[in-house]
Amino acid sequence: MIQEAELTKLYYTIGEVANMFNVNTSLIRFWENEFPSIKPKKNKKGNRLFSPKSIMEIQHIYELVKKEGYTLEGAKKALRQGEASNTPAESMEDIERKIIIQRLENIRERLLALK
Repeated sequence: MIQEAELTKLYYTIGEVANMFNVNTSLIRFWENEFPSIKPKKNKKGNRLFSPKSIMEIQHIYELVKKEGYTLEGAKKALRQGEASNTPAESMEDIERKIIIQRLENIRERLLALK
């Protein structure tokens, strides 16, 4: 399970996301098509860039499908009904806020080290 503190970047490539869950990039692309809640941004080259919020959504899907044995339709239904959501939408904002705070603390530490 991915911890909030581990997600320190604003965006992750599809390869990085696939490595987090030890799956192929094709599975992440497939889930992106199947689950509208996964909305990566794309850069000018068309590369997918996943936010921590998208990664947490992928984690929910991964846990449902791979660990709990849900079918894709069952996982979709559970996500729609909120039964499977371990992280409510408002705490997604908290996660993003924590990431920004962590990045600022890292910058502060680097600046203090330069003194």
